[in-house]
Amino acid sequence: MSKIYEVNLSESYFAAQGDDEVLETTVGGILRDAAAETPDKTALIEVIESGELARRWTFRELLDDAEKLAHALCTRYEEGERIAVWCPNTPEWIILEFAAGLAGLTLVTVNPSYQASELKYVLEQSRSVGLFLVRDFRGNPMWSIAEGVLQELPNIREMVDMEDPASLHATASLNRPLPSVSPMDPVQIQYTSGTTGFPKGAVLHHKGLTNNGRLTFSRMGAGPDDVYLNPMPMFHTSGCGIATLGCVQGRATQVLMKLFLPDNALNVIEETRATCGLGVPTMLVGMLETQQSAPRDVSSIRMFVSGGSMVPPEIVKQVTATFDCGFEIVYGQTETSPVITQTRLIDSFEDATETVGQPLPCTEISIRHPETHAVTPVGEVGEICARGYCIMLEYNDNPEATEKTIDTDGWLYTGDLGTMDERGYVKVTGRVKEMIIRGGENLFPAEIENAMLEHSDISEVAVVGIPDQKWGEQVACFMRTGETKPEVLDLVDHCRARLSPQKTPHYWVFVDDWPLTGSGKIQKFKLQENFVAGQYDSLTRN
Repeated sequence: MSKIYEVNLSESYFAAQGDDEVLETTVGGILRDAAAETPDKTALIEVIESGELARRWTFRELLDDAEKLAHALCTRYEEGERIAVWCPNTPEWIILEFAAGLAGLTLVTVNPSYQASELKYVLEQSRSVGLFLVRDFRGNPMWSIAEGVLQELPNIREMVDMEDPASLHATASLNRPLPSVSPMDPVQIQYTSGTTGFPKGAVLHHKGLTNNGRLTFSRMGAGPDDVYLNPMPMFHTSGCGIATLGCVQGRATQVLMKLFLPDNALNVIEETRATCGLGVPTMLVGMLETQQSAPRDVSSIRMFVSGGSMVPPEIVKQVTATFDCGFEIVYGQTETSPVITQTRLIDSFEDATETVGQPLPCTEISIRHPETHAVTPVGEVGEICARGYCIMLEYNDNPEATEKTIDTDGWLYTGDLGTMDERGYVKVTGRVKEMIIRGGENLFPAEIENAMLEHSDISEVAVVGIPDQKWGEQVACFMRTGETKPEVLDLVDHCRARLSPQKTPHYWVFVDDWPLTGSGKIQKFKLQENFVAGQYDSLTRN
């Protein structure tokens, strides 16, 4: 178990700590190491949609399948090309992750709930040349959507059904050997927030993702005796990074849930004797409610980890009491591979619930004035910045955004506001940018606003996040309309025809005028404040 760093700071700068080291590792290399050291240990257990346990892999079997697929990919793709994976949590996703790493390809991760315009944007912006997907998931007709999108994207050379082994492992004529992959080579592109309303593709490297998973697991105290429940989406760094790469390096067994349902998760914990796992607060609330109404034997759980949005102290209290376990909170973002700070089991309850802990080893953190970028005195609010091995390479094909985010000294500006105390504990107090985090999912107001402005009855719109005990934030859509005010069901249908379901606003508010700045811009923080104060009548979608 890691020790608390003993520091006494006067300014909000925390130097990189050397109690661990950054290793020159790659995604494929760490699996080869695990297969060599513990070939017969169970590496992966599949949980299908119904919640039943299905296939299993040892570390040797997982490597064999990944290398087989990597050799097949090398006959179809050149080193450095990008392939997109549009698939729920399946073992094939993990095998493709390692295979792409071994083959020197960059994996572009895509949310399986995406609709046509979202899929097209990611495939086009990432310059992907292959699309690996399933036929459908949770009612989303992915194959038919992709067929339509690919008619407009001639650069995509193939659509691959990940549930068809013959298609997945097909070979072509290129027939090159597996390349020599370097730790700083790009390995994934994951799409994250953008002020224009369109996500930016964070280009992540092998060294950042592998070391971050290992160091996060190390602070958890996780190792070969652990069975790690992974309900987090694989298209997030929490699923494919922390969970998958952390488990391999810690020699832990990963239990991969295709679909998270609280009832199924509790059954899986009981059946597999899971010891730990990461879930956003929404997942934990669902498990708490279900466990209280229909208790299972969850005595194997020793700790839960959470993050992705603010974790209310009350949830921490309920989880630790209900499951009789420890609790840690992680903080970071996609651009930092993702974790930069993490609480510890030995932290006081106040530190464990009111802060996001001290930085991980080998990572520098500073709090800087939003305008001058000067390091602030301890306790003063500023923008949280990070520097170290975990920082992304760039935003894909977006040098202007990269330059705005990473300065010439290598500091990445997170867009989050926070403070640091004299002990180096960080608190997140708000966001410089307007991104909404609902249930751990990053939502972009401008993207939702653009979709709603396509409605014939809406003349002006502003989307903001409203604090919510269960979800962290809920989406609220403020609108000015003409003479006709659309019904909520019409607004929901309009939004869902254009965007993923999770982006559909929960609150719909009709306004006659806006709180404006001197230059005529809508003051979104005033909308939020006034809503919370009860000054608006709202309609909800459920």
